[in-house]
Amino acid sequence: MKLNKKALAILAGLTVGMSTTAFAATADSFTDVPKDHWSYEALDYLAKEGVIEGMGDNTFQGGRAMTRYEMASIVAKAMQKNDLNFGDKTVLDKLAAEYSGEIDTLKKQVDQNTKDINDLKNGIAGKMELNGFIRVQYDHDKYSPENGSSYLNKDNNRFYMSLNGAYKVNDNWKAKFQLEKNSFYNDGHDHENESGSWEDSATHTRAKRWSGHDGDIQRIWVEGVDPKSGDWISIGRAWRGLGQQNVLFGTESDGFQFGIPLKGTGLTASGFWFSSTGAGNHESWYGVGTWGNVGHSAGINLAYAQNSKDKGDVYEQNTSHLDSWGDHTVYYDKAYVLSGWADLAKNVRFITDYAKTNADDQNNSLFLRLNYRNTDLQNPGTYQAYARWYRYGKNGTISGDDEWGSLFYNGSAGSKGWIIGAKYVPWKNVEWETFFSKQKQIENTSNKRTLVRTQMDFHF
Repeated sequence: MKLNKKALAILAGLTVGMSTTAFAATADSFTDVPKDHWSYEALDYLAKEGVIEGMGDNTFQGGRAMTRYEMASIVAKAMQKNDLNFGDKTVLDKLAAEYSGEIDTLKKQVDQNTKDINDLKNGIAGKMELNGFIRVQYDHDKYSPENGSSYLNKDNNRFYMSLNGAYKVNDNWKAKFQLEKNSFYNDGHDHENESGSWEDSATHTRAKRWSGHDGDIQRIWVEGVDPKSGDWISIGRAWRGLGQQNVLFGTESDGFQFGIPLKGTGLTASGFWFSSTGAGNHESWYGVGTWGNVGHSAGINLAYAQNSKDKGDVYEQNTSHLDSWGDHTVYYDKAYVLSGWADLAKNVRFITDYAKTNADDQNNSLFLRLNYRNTDLQNPGTYQAYARWYRYGKNGTISGDDEWGSLFYNGSAGSKGWIIGAKYVPWKNVEWETFFSKQKQIENTSNKRTLVRTQMDFHF
């Protein structure tokens, strides 16, 4: 990019008019221009002002002849400066006339590039978002029933993929979907379980409890948001939760949920209606909640829910394509969760959830968690250590999250136990987790479980 002395002198003169302190650069802009070269300060300043760019590899390559288009680009950039004196502007006008053809061509190219970028943003590539993760999971899951025997449960050893997609409809709405696929290790497993179908031990019939993990698109919903107020709504089939750790509700549902940020606070008020997607289940839940920060080091998450059925109602759980699963009794029709978090010290966070229903027995659940530090998928080497204790009442939740079977949740007995674990990011977007847990049923404490799990999540 060879500049003759006249052209360089013109540009160097311009720098005087563009700055009250000429040649104020303090570092090399081009690695191949020595500091003792007569043009060093001028070139360094022009580079920092954005008038010249060099060859894109931190070199100037002054021995190469400059093309007319390169000179036209320099003139065009210099003309964008607003604080030129009269002499500088006169020289630039003459240069602009000399390179007017090249400058027009460059402008047309810039306009075309801008159009192409906007077309990409407004086309499918610009509107579609995809993300998710693939998991490799192994459990050493030992059960010890009351008869003194023990066995290993291998139903959670899996390869799993979650693919989430969003398509921008307009500035306010997105259409979303989720695809999940379980591939259990081939060790004599019941592979029908991969699609969310379980066998009833009494009738030996199968029923679809939810949409499952069969690799189809299980969930579809739309989300709308008002960019000014922050109000939002979600409508359709999606995974939803209530409580800081999804204790009261944490599963798939049909329905809607909306949120309204409360001005002057860090809280969001919410309303919802969730309908079960399980075969033969006639119940739905509706209610209100709020969550958010209540200071720099604490937050809350509260919700109250009402059943569409009354306590004591009985209905038959069957569908046209399944044998009857028998009558189901509604044991409770009201439920709430009180939960929150607090930072006890630097890098130490305490989280608690208390859920309660109006059932007659085992009508509450309590979850306690202590976290030390946090993982960051963008920062390899980050980690988290945690300790947990929980008590899951058999009637103390609507449909709480069993966290991939890591909790000994049993609707007929309830359970309690403790967990200690750690997470670590060995590489960017990869998270490894391992934990150890001891659990037992509440009504039959001799029925115990020892679980060691290790898994690797590859996020994309």
